[in-house]
Amino acid sequence: MPDPSEFSPTRAVVTAGDSGIGRATAVALALAGMDVGLTWHTDQEGAEQTAEEIRGHGRQAHVARLDTSEIETCRDVVDDLADRLGGIDVFVNNAGTGDSTPFLDVTLEAWRHVVATDLDGAFVCLQRAARHMVQAGRGGRLVAVTSVHEHQPRVGSSAYDAAKHGLGGLVKTMAIELGRHGITVNSVAPGEIATPMTGQTDTDPREEDRPGVPLGRPGHAWEIADTIAFLATRGAGYITGASLVVDGGMLQMGPQGGSHITSHDWREV
Repeated sequence: MPDPSEFSPTRAVVTAGDSGIGRATAVALALAGMDVGLTWHTDQEGAEQTAEEIRGHGRQAHVARLDTSEIETCRDVVDDLADRLGGIDVFVNNAGTGDSTPFLDVTLEAWRHVVATDLDGAFVCLQRAARHMVQAGRGGRLVAVTSVHEHQPRVGSSAYDAAKHGLGGLVKTMAIELGRHGITVNSVAPGEIATPMTGQTDTDPREEDRPGVPLGRPGHAWEIADTIAFLATRGAGYITGASLVVDGGMLQMGPQGGSHITSHDWREV
């Protein structure tokens, strides 16, 4: 059995690496000494910019299009990037989408799109990456980017909450099954992060006021990327089946914390 504490990765794949958390993660892994394959869904230019940044740090970068709602094509994209990299040591499932619709109004079509993108496609990609790792026999690291809503629900996010809860459960099962292969499996659960997905492109989170977050601001994509990069190190070799919450303390405020709280009055006794 490969010892995860002796793991030394050189090749990583990050889905949705064209912006936000995915882009920061791809660059962080390159800075850690890895060649990186990254995917994009609608923003090819953004993915190419990420690739150029990676190459500027002296590492190889490969780009491919991936729509995780197109389940049958997911495995082919993972195989293609594995071939171009010469294998996969670290796989980060970051691609996802959301929906803000009350439960009674969610259409089956919208439900299926979110669940297919966030859970079904994640399953296919993670399974394919794991098979490459098992076949290589060197161990590996699998990381799924979930959400604080992997742990607590939010009004208007029934499909998203269900998919992220499911992905968190999948991670735990993978961890107990893949441990014998020297593969660790973890999730990283971000709170509100200043990214295009939250409508905060090019925003400095230190300048944003968030009364409902104990640290008083949104997070930065680099704060998620650095957590993911840590999970790829030898120092994280004994962490598996865990969900690392990176949310500025937001979950301590309850499921309707964060942006739902508009006053700092709660800080006073």
